[in-house]
Parts: sequence; structure tokens; C-alpha cells
Amino acid sequence: MTGPTVDATAAAASTSGLEQVLIGAEVTCSDGACGEVSRVVVDPVARALTHLVVEPKHRRGLGRLVPLGLVDDQAGDITLRCSIADFEKLDAAEETEFLPGTGSYLGYGPGQSLVWPYYGLGGVGAGVGMGGDGFGTGNMTEAVTRDVIPSGEVAIRRGEQVHATDGDIGRVEGLVIDRRDHRVTHVLLQEGHLWGRKDVAIPISAATRVDKVIQLNMTKQEVQDLAEVEIER
Repeated sequence: MTGPTVDATAAAASTSGLEQVLIGAEVTCSDGACGEVSRVVVDPVARALTHLVVEPKHRRGLGRLVPLGLVDDQAGDITLRCSIADFEKLDAAEETEFLPGTGSYLGYGPGQSLVWPYYGLGGVGAGVGMGGDGFGTGNMTEAVTRDVIPSGEVAIRRGEQVHATDGDIGRVEGLVIDRRDHRVTHVLLQEGHLWGRKDVAIPISAATRVDKVIQLNMTKQEVQDLAEVEIER
């Protein structure tokens, strides 16, 4: 069976209203840089891009969920139609919960953990309930962070696995979308291993599953036979 073919010109997203959306690309607001794309949010049924998650550099955990309506389609780079102040008011893209711990930390039980091993990480007894004698008597808490995205949609990160029918074939670099309706046309993929890597564009029609893992109905050889494309890093 022959796998889907790719028009390299279309895959390069240089014509026909197509555009590359690279995970890791820098993002600018109307009054300055606001961060980079840490992941993209896709409707897996419509195969359409719905949001970008933009995270300030060096401030992990402060990502914002940016609807595509705020993205300037005319700009060559990713530019938002809002100020940095307005960007910071957008919905958070993740939330953190603190769950009860197990009563131990790095092998030490309750009452044995007095000070974190490094200064600046919470001080004496950080994360431990303190008794009247100054010894920890409570449980360590555990921070659990999860994505906050619209129901029924999925977040795709750079480096997530792409599987052919006969095994792992590469890592996600980004998507190609149609500017007119934001539908995904191709998945940009770095295929191969250290000494034989190349960039290819997989037609979205070849994806049978779009989630934390992208599953293809193509074999490794069919992916390797695709023409190399230029990713606008």
C-alpha cells in the first residue's frame, strides 16, 4: 500500500494561504515580547488549531491560553493583537494543586526533615507541619500541575512522539495550518535519528489519532520516502 504523498511546496507553507506554526516560536505583543509557544491546542475531531499556549521566557508555569482570534495572520512572525498587560489577563493554561503527601521525603519520615538542603527553597521546615518542639509532624505536600484547555481538545508539545504503523518514527516540531479556517493540513516532523535526521511534513489525513501521541497509518519506510521540507526555525 502506498502512503499519502506530500506537495513539498505546500508543506513548506510558503504559498496558498498555508502557515507554519512552530512550537517554541517567539511571540510578540503590540508593545513588546511576551514569550514563546510552549504548546498548541487542537480540536482532534475538526483537526483544527484553536489556541496557542504562550509562556513567558524564564517564568515557567505562567503560560496563557491565547485564542487564534488574537493572532495577527498578516505578520510573518507570531504577533498578538493585544498589549502585554492584556496578555497577562488571559486565562491561565495550567493549574497546580497541592496534594497530601506520604509522610516521608527522600526516605526521611515525619519529624526527620528540618531544613531543605539549599537555602532559598522555603527555609526551615518547608512543606512540613511543625510541632511545638520544632520537629516536623505533618506530611509533605506534592504539587501536581495539569493543562487547562477547552473540553474535548488536546495539547500538543514539541518533541512528542509520532508513531508509524511499525514503530516510533520521529518527534513533533509544529503544524502547518490553513489561515482561512485554521484547519491543520500537515504535522511537521523531525524524522530519523542522530546521523540521519530530516524534516518532513505528514498530511493530517494520515493521522489516525491526534493526542499526546500522534498515530499514523503509514509505515516507517513510507515516512522516510517523503520529500524533505524546510522548517522556518
